[in-house]
Amino acid sequence: MIDETASQNGAAGRRPTMADVARAAGVSRALVSLVFRNQPGAGEDTRQRVLLAADRLGYRPDTAARMLASRRSRTLGVMLTVHQPFQADLVEAIYPEAERLGYEVLLSATAPSRDERRAVEALLSHRCEALLLLGPRSAAADLDALSRRAVVTLVSRRAPDARVDSVSTADEAGVRQAVEHLVELGHREILHVDGGDGPGSAERREAYLTTMAAHGLGERARVLPGAHTEDAGVAAGEQLLDEPARPTAVLAGNDRCAVGLTRALARGGVVVPDEISVVGYDDSHVSHLAPVDLTTIRQDADRMAEHAVRLAVGRLEDAARRPGEVVLEPRLVVRGSTAPPR
Repeated sequence: MIDETASQNGAAGRRPTMADVARAAGVSRALVSLVFRNQPGAGEDTRQRVLLAADRLGYRPDTAARMLASRRSRTLGVMLTVHQPFQADLVEAIYPEAERLGYEVLLSATAPSRDERRAVEALLSHRCEALLLLGPRSAAADLDALSRRAVVTLVSRRAPDARVDSVSTADEAGVRQAVEHLVELGHREILHVDGGDGPGSAERREAYLTTMAAHGLGERARVLPGAHTEDAGVAAGEQLLDEPARPTAVLAGNDRCAVGLTRALARGGVVVPDEISVVGYDDSHVSHLAPVDLTTIRQDADRMAEHAVRLAVGRLEDAARRPGEVVLEPRLVVRGSTAPPR
C-alpha cells in the first residue's frame, strides 16, 4: 500500500528524496536504492510499489551524485557517423540495453568537419567508461592505443590485432547470399558498386569477387568504386545510363547507395527490376524509401547493439575478462527490386 500522507508531505515545497519514496512505499531506503540501481533483492510487487511511489512524488534519482559517490560514471560513449541510417538503428537499440544494465549513454558524432579522434576525445572528457565505436575507420594500432584508456567495443568492424571487443556481421556470407540469389534468378552480368573505405567494404568487395568466380563468372565481375552514400549511388546510376551495354543486376555497397542508384535509374527511364535488378545491404529503414521496396541483406541491428553493450559492460564489471568477438549471420530479404533478367 502507498502512504498517501508521505506522498503529499514529500512533494510539498521541496524536492522529494529517496527517504520520501521509502516512507511512501513502506520499505527501507536501502531497498529503494536497489530498485533504482536495477539490482536484485526486491520482489516484483515491491519494485512496482517503489516505482509507483516515486512517480507520485515526482522523484528522480540524482544520477550525478550517485556517480560521484561511486567514482564511476556508468556511462557508455557511442561514436557514430551522421547520416548513416543503419547506425541510427544501432543507437536506438543501444539505449534500452544500456538502461537495463544500469548505464547511461552519451553520443558523439563524426562529420566532414569532425574526425574520429575529436569525437572520441569528447566522450572521454565526459568520463565515459567504455566506448562503443560504430563503424570506425581508425587504424588498428590507434584502436589498440585507445583501449589502454577505456574499454572499447567496435561495431561493424573487426580488429584482431587490437585489444578491443567487436561485434560484426559475416559480410562474406551476406554477399554470397546476394550474388547467389541473383544467379539463381538467371543473372550473369552482375555489377558491384562498392563502399569505398567504409566499414565492411573491403570484405564485401572480396566476397563479391570470390562468389562470382565460384559460379564461373569471374571474368564478368566488375567493381565500380563508390561509397556508403546516396550520392555515390546516384553517380553509379548516371554512369550506367551512359553505357551502351548495362549489367542486368547491381549489388550496392549498402542501402543508401542502392536507394540513390534506383532513383538515378528511374530518372533515366530504366525500370527496376524489369531492366536492372538492385540489391542493397543493411536492411536499414531507408530500404523502404527506394522507388521499389529494396531486396537487401539484413544485419540484425538489435542483436548487434545488445551484444555490443553486454561486451562493454561485461569488461567493466570484470577487469580480468578478455576482449570478445561476436559475428552474427546476415539474412537475405527478398522484396520488389529483384527479378529474372529479360
